[in-house]
Amino acid sequence: MGKIAVLDYGMGNLHSVASALNKVAPEAEVVLAQTPEQAAGAERLVVPGVGAIRDCMAGFVEAGFSPLLREAISVGTPVLGICVGMQIMMHHSEENNGVDCLGIFPEPVKFFGDNIPPAQSAERLKVPHMGWNSVQQRQPHPLWADIADGSRFYFVHSYYVPAAENPDIAGQAEYGIPLAAAVARENIFATQFHPEKSAEAGLQLLKNFVHWNGRAQ
Repeated sequence: MGKIAVLDYGMGNLHSVASALNKVAPEAEVVLAQTPEQAAGAERLVVPGVGAIRDCMAGFVEAGFSPLLREAISVGTPVLGICVGMQIMMHHSEENNGVDCLGIFPEPVKFFGDNIPPAQSAERLKVPHMGWNSVQQRQPHPLWADIADGSRFYFVHSYYVPAAENPDIAGQAEYGIPLAAAVARENIFATQFHPEKSAEAGLQLLKNFVHWNGRAQ
Protein backbone atom coordinates (compact mmCIF):
# COMPACT_ATOMS: atom_id res chain seq x y z
CA MET A 1 0.00 0.00 0.00
CA GLY A 2 1.56 3.27 -1.12
CA LYS A 3 1.05 6.96 -0.55
CA ILE A 4 -2.42 8.52 -0.35
CA ALA A 5 -2.52 12.31 -0.62
CA VAL A 6 -5.46 14.17 0.94
CA LEU A 7 -5.41 17.59 -0.69
CA ASP A 8 -5.40 20.37 1.89
CA TYR A 9 -6.56 23.65 0.37
CA GLY A 10 -8.05 25.02 3.57
CA MET A 11 -11.63 23.83 3.00
CA GLY A 12 -11.76 20.15 3.86
CA ASN A 13 -12.74 17.88 6.70
CA LEU A 14 -9.15 16.71 6.55
CA HIS A 15 -8.38 15.07 9.84
CA SER A 16 -11.49 12.90 9.97
CA VAL A 17 -10.85 11.80 6.36
CA ALA A 18 -7.20 11.01 7.13
CA SER A 19 -8.17 9.20 10.33
CA ALA A 20 -10.69 7.03 8.48
CA LEU A 21 -8.13 6.21 5.77
CA ASN A 22 -5.57 5.27 8.41
CA LYS A 23 -8.16 3.00 10.00
CA VAL A 24 -8.96 1.08 6.82
CA ALA A 25 -5.38 1.10 5.48
CA PRO A 26 -2.94 1.28 8.41
CA GLU A 27 -0.09 0.19 6.14
CA ALA A 28 -0.57 3.17 3.79
CA GLU A 29 1.22 6.51 4.03
CA VAL A 30 -1.59 9.07 4.37
CA VAL A 31 -0.37 12.64 3.91
CA LEU A 32 -2.19 15.97 4.18
CA ALA A 33 -0.73 17.73 1.17
CA GLN A 34 -0.78 21.53 1.14
CA THR A 35 1.25 21.77 -2.07
CA PRO A 36 1.56 19.70 -5.26
CA GLU A 37 5.10 18.86 -4.18
CA GLN A 38 3.82 17.26 -0.98
CA ALA A 39 1.42 15.17 -3.06
CA ALA A 40 4.13 14.05 -5.47
CA GLY A 41 4.36 10.30 -5.89
CA ALA A 42 0.92 9.62 -4.43
CA GLU A 43 -0.76 6.51 -5.74
CA ARG A 44 -4.18 7.93 -4.83
CA LEU A 45 -5.65 11.40 -4.41
CA VAL A 46 -8.52 12.43 -2.15
CA VAL A 47 -10.26 15.76 -2.76
CA PRO A 48 -12.34 16.67 0.31
CA GLY A 49 -14.33 19.86 0.67
CA VAL A 50 -16.49 21.71 3.19
CA GLY A 51 -17.77 25.26 2.79
CA ALA A 52 -18.78 27.70 0.07
CA ILE A 53 -17.88 26.80 -3.50
CA ARG A 54 -16.26 30.18 -4.29
CA ASP A 55 -13.81 29.83 -1.41
CA CYS A 56 -13.18 26.19 -2.25
CA MET A 57 -12.42 26.93 -5.89
CA ALA A 58 -10.18 29.87 -4.97
CA GLY A 59 -8.25 27.81 -2.42
CA PHE A 60 -7.92 24.84 -4.76
CA VAL A 61 -6.59 26.94 -7.64
CA GLU A 62 -4.32 29.04 -5.42
CA ALA A 63 -2.74 25.89 -3.96
CA GLY A 64 -1.86 24.75 -7.48
CA PHE A 65 -3.98 21.62 -7.26
CA SER A 66 -5.90 22.01 -10.52
CA PRO A 67 -2.97 20.91 -12.76
CA LEU A 68 -2.11 18.20 -10.24
CA LEU A 69 -5.64 16.78 -10.33
CA ARG A 70 -5.87 16.92 -14.12
CA GLU A 71 -2.52 15.19 -14.49
CA ALA A 72 -3.54 12.49 -12.00
CA ILE A 73 -6.75 11.88 -13.94
CA SER A 74 -4.90 11.73 -17.26
CA VAL A 75 -2.44 9.06 -16.05
CA GLY A 76 -5.09 6.91 -14.32
CA THR A 77 -4.39 7.68 -10.66
CA PRO A 78 -7.45 6.75 -8.56
CA VAL A 79 -9.20 9.92 -7.37
CA LEU A 80 -11.89 10.22 -4.69
CA GLY A 81 -13.92 13.43 -4.29
CA ILE A 82 -15.97 14.08 -1.15
CA CYS A 83 -18.88 16.54 -0.75
CA VAL A 84 -17.74 19.93 -2.12
CA GLY A 85 -14.74 18.00 -3.45
CA MET A 86 -17.25 16.38 -5.79
CA GLN A 87 -18.98 19.67 -6.62
CA ILE A 88 -15.78 21.48 -7.66
CA MET A 89 -15.33 18.81 -10.35
CA MET A 90 -18.61 19.86 -11.99
CA HIS A 91 -19.12 22.47 -14.71
CA HIS A 92 -20.79 25.33 -12.81
CA SER A 93 -22.41 25.95 -9.42
CA GLU A 94 -25.36 28.20 -8.61
CA GLU A 95 -23.80 28.98 -5.22
CA ASN A 96 -22.37 32.47 -4.52
CA ASN A 97 -24.32 33.94 -7.47
CA GLY A 98 -22.68 31.47 -9.84
CA VAL A 99 -19.18 30.02 -9.84
CA ASP A 100 -17.37 28.22 -12.65
CA CYS A 101 -15.92 24.94 -11.43
CA LEU A 102 -13.25 22.64 -12.88
CA GLY A 103 -15.47 21.19 -15.61
CA ILE A 104 -14.18 17.63 -15.27
CA PHE A 105 -17.82 16.52 -15.29
CA PRO A 106 -20.35 18.46 -17.42
CA GLU A 107 -23.15 18.52 -14.85
CA PRO A 108 -24.29 21.64 -12.96
CA VAL A 109 -24.58 22.15 -9.20
CA LYS A 110 -28.00 23.51 -8.21
CA PHE A 111 -29.52 25.00 -5.04
CA PHE A 112 -32.21 22.90 -3.37
CA GLY A 113 -34.32 26.00 -2.60
CA ASP A 114 -37.65 25.93 -4.34
CA ASN A 115 -36.65 22.88 -6.37
CA ILE A 116 -37.79 20.78 -3.41
CA PRO A 117 -41.55 20.22 -3.70
CA PRO A 118 -43.72 20.41 -0.57
CA ALA A 119 -43.75 17.10 1.28
CA GLN A 120 -47.12 15.43 1.43
CA SER A 121 -48.87 16.10 4.74
CA ALA A 122 -45.73 17.71 6.15
CA GLU A 123 -43.66 20.85 6.07
CA ARG A 124 -41.31 21.54 3.20
CA LEU A 125 -38.05 19.64 3.60
CA LYS A 126 -35.37 21.70 5.29
CA VAL A 127 -32.23 22.98 3.62
CA PRO A 128 -29.47 21.96 4.11
CA HIS A 129 -30.09 18.29 3.53
CA MET A 130 -28.45 17.03 6.70
CA GLY A 131 -28.34 13.52 8.09
CA TRP A 132 -28.60 9.92 6.97
CA ASN A 133 -30.12 8.94 3.65
CA SER A 134 -30.19 5.74 1.63
CA VAL A 135 -28.23 5.52 -1.60
CA GLN A 136 -29.33 3.43 -4.56
CA GLN A 137 -26.44 2.11 -6.62
CA ARG A 138 -27.01 3.18 -10.22
CA GLN A 139 -24.05 1.42 -11.81
CA PRO A 140 -21.81 -1.45 -10.74
CA HIS A 141 -18.48 -0.19 -9.50
CA PRO A 142 -15.57 -1.57 -7.46
CA LEU A 143 -16.18 1.06 -4.78
CA TRP A 144 -19.61 -0.48 -4.09
CA ALA A 145 -18.03 -3.86 -3.27
CA ASP A 146 -19.49 -5.40 -0.10
CA ILE A 147 -21.89 -2.45 0.35
CA ALA A 148 -25.57 -3.35 0.17
CA ASP A 149 -27.67 -1.42 -2.31
CA GLY A 150 -29.74 1.10 -0.36
CA SER A 151 -27.17 1.51 2.41
CA ARG A 152 -27.38 4.75 4.36
CA PHE A 153 -24.73 7.46 4.22
CA TYR A 154 -24.33 10.82 5.93
CA PHE A 155 -25.05 14.03 3.98
CA VAL A 156 -24.61 17.74 4.72
CA HIS A 157 -25.27 20.03 1.74
CA SER A 158 -27.51 22.78 0.39
CA TYR A 159 -26.50 22.34 -3.25
CA TYR A 160 -26.79 19.19 -5.34
CA VAL A 161 -25.92 17.62 -8.66
CA PRO A 162 -29.07 16.49 -10.51
CA ALA A 163 -29.60 12.79 -11.05
CA ALA A 164 -31.82 13.11 -14.12
CA GLU A 165 -30.09 12.62 -17.46
CA ASN A 166 -26.75 12.28 -15.71
CA PRO A 167 -24.60 9.75 -17.59
CA ASP A 168 -21.99 9.70 -14.82
CA ILE A 169 -24.29 8.89 -11.92
CA ALA A 170 -23.09 6.00 -9.76
CA GLY A 171 -25.41 6.45 -6.77
CA GLN A 172 -28.72 8.22 -6.28
CA ALA A 173 -30.49 9.57 -3.21
CA GLU A 174 -33.88 11.24 -2.81
CA TYR A 175 -34.52 14.46 -0.90
CA GLY A 176 -37.74 15.73 -2.38
CA ILE A 177 -36.01 15.36 -5.73
CA PRO A 178 -33.54 12.77 -7.05
CA LEU A 179 -29.92 13.82 -6.61
CA ALA A 180 -26.55 12.38 -7.51
CA ALA A 181 -25.14 10.83 -4.35
CA ALA A 182 -22.10 9.63 -6.31
CA VAL A 183 -20.65 10.08 -9.77
CA ALA A 184 -17.97 8.02 -11.49
CA ARG A 185 -15.95 8.08 -14.66
CA GLU A 186 -12.85 6.03 -15.41
CA ASN A 187 -10.45 6.59 -12.47
CA ILE A 188 -12.65 9.17 -10.67
CA PHE A 189 -15.25 8.36 -8.02
CA ALA A 190 -16.86 11.23 -6.12
CA THR A 191 -19.54 11.30 -3.44
CA GLN A 192 -21.89 13.99 -2.21
CA PHE A 193 -22.07 12.20 1.13
CA HIS A 194 -19.26 11.94 3.68
CA PRO A 195 -17.93 8.36 3.77
CA GLU A 196 -15.70 9.25 6.74
CA LYS A 197 -18.87 10.02 8.74
CA SER A 198 -20.93 7.12 7.40
CA ALA A 199 -20.07 4.29 9.81
CA GLU A 200 -19.59 0.78 8.38
CA ALA A 201 -20.73 1.52 4.82
CA GLY A 202 -18.52 4.60 4.60
CA LEU A 203 -15.47 2.80 5.93
CA GLN A 204 -16.07 -0.02 3.46
CA LEU A 205 -16.19 2.49 0.59
CA LEU A 206 -12.87 3.99 1.74
CA LYS A 207 -11.40 0.51 2.05
CA ASN A 208 -12.53 -0.24 -1.48
CA PHE A 209 -10.92 2.99 -2.66
CA VAL A 210 -7.50 2.23 -1.20
CA HIS A 211 -7.54 -1.13 -2.99
CA TRP A 212 -8.97 0.23 -6.27
CA ASN A 213 -6.81 0.13 -9.39
CA GLY A 214 -8.67 3.02 -11.03
CA ARG A 215 -10.63 0.92 -13.50
CA ALA A 216 -14.42 0.93 -13.59
CA GLN A 217 -14.63 -2.87 -13.68
